[in-house]
Amino acid sequence: MNIPKQRVFWAVGLGHFVNDVFMSMGPVLLAFLSVSVLPMTNTQIGLTVSAAQLLGAVSQPWFGLMADRTGGRWIGAGGVAWTVGCLMLAVVGAQTGYFWLMFIPFVSRGLGSGAFHPAGAMHAADSDSTRSASNLAYFFLLGQTGLATGPVLAGIVLDRVNVGVQSSFNSAFTPVYDIPFVWSGTALPLLFIAIIALPVVTFMALSLPASAIYRAANAEATQKKATDSGGLPAQLPVKAFAILGVMVALRSLAQPGSVTFIPVLFQDKGWSPAEYGAITSSFWIASGVMGVVFGNIADRFDRRWVVAISLALGAPAFFLLPVVDGAFAFALAILAGGLTGGSHSIIVVLAQELIPSAKGFASGAILGFIFGTGALGSFLIGTISDAIGLGTTFQLVAGAVLIASVIALALPAKAAQPPLASEPLEVAAAD
Repeated sequence: MNIPKQRVFWAVGLGHFVNDVFMSMGPVLLAFLSVSVLPMTNTQIGLTVSAAQLLGAVSQPWFGLMADRTGGRWIGAGGVAWTVGCLMLAVVGAQTGYFWLMFIPFVSRGLGSGAFHPAGAMHAADSDSTRSASNLAYFFLLGQTGLATGPVLAGIVLDRVNVGVQSSFNSAFTPVYDIPFVWSGTALPLLFIAIIALPVVTFMALSLPASAIYRAANAEATQKKATDSGGLPAQLPVKAFAILGVMVALRSLAQPGSVTFIPVLFQDKGWSPAEYGAITSSFWIASGVMGVVFGNIADRFDRRWVVAISLALGAPAFFLLPVVDGAFAFALAILAGGLTGGSHSIIVVLAQELIPSAKGFASGAILGFIFGTGALGSFLIGTISDAIGLGTTFQLVAGAVLIASVIALALPAKAAQPPLASEPLEVAAAD
């Protein structure tokens, strides 16, 4: 098992952790707000999450091109800071009771995630060109750990600061006004969690290469890949990208599209914020851990089969998740998350292999597509679930995952070979 040791890797890895902590708090926060602060339908929740994901998705290819040209120091560090800051503004806006004051900053945080991911994935892969799949797997493990930490952390904080307040307010005000006092919960204590971002953003800014140093170290490669299309390669493998795109679109209904509604699914079963935050976290962390396992396997064996088999095994877990409760629900969430999400790093490596001369753009394009189709999937799941029920909708997602597993076998066979990559970039970060 490869363990990355490069400082640049750990800078973007920790940045990924922090970025995804504050991205994954979103669904738990919205589930809490919808019953305690700001009433929302499933369609509104899906629209809010989808809009944030879409904004991040469509911006990633452009940020990827900028990272190819500049090294992405301020794109990466600034992106994490933007993600955290916008979510905190959304928390404040929600407390006013006005949907749009929450919606605008909540959606705007997608730009921060869109900026960070291509720069982070580029440096994670290039930190060791012989271990790109496993390096990216560790990079995404740190991100998935952040995704797992965010929901349970938010759930615990929201549980602790709101317990017992409603009854005490009602007992105090009902005798005076002779009517029940309608208490509105608070999410403001989440603001204090933002402190964890400060040292990580600083570490990223000091570790990633400055633009001048990055350009000098990559002058030959930069000139070789420069074209009239603004840095894109002259020819794109359209057929291979089309197959990859269809497979990713179907997979994205499960990862990350369905994750928005896992808290809602178990809230409807009577679970507390801490409980549905914990099961959402278990889904994410399983995805990250299995990503490392699958990434190491994919460095040695045919990546098509690794993706196909994992998705095929994950479909039944998704199908059964709505009909179970208790400890068995946690077990199925772990299986569903691990088996459908473990191929994430492999998919990014496949895209980088298809455009080896523009890895930042390739990373941004495929990550943007994953998040974009996941965002559309969240909105689609929310809309369909309002019509036929959330449980039935999850079972439809299971069918889409099974189809994706078959399509994965049509990916180019050459994707099983070690990826082309530049030598590790270990340069001074100072200007």
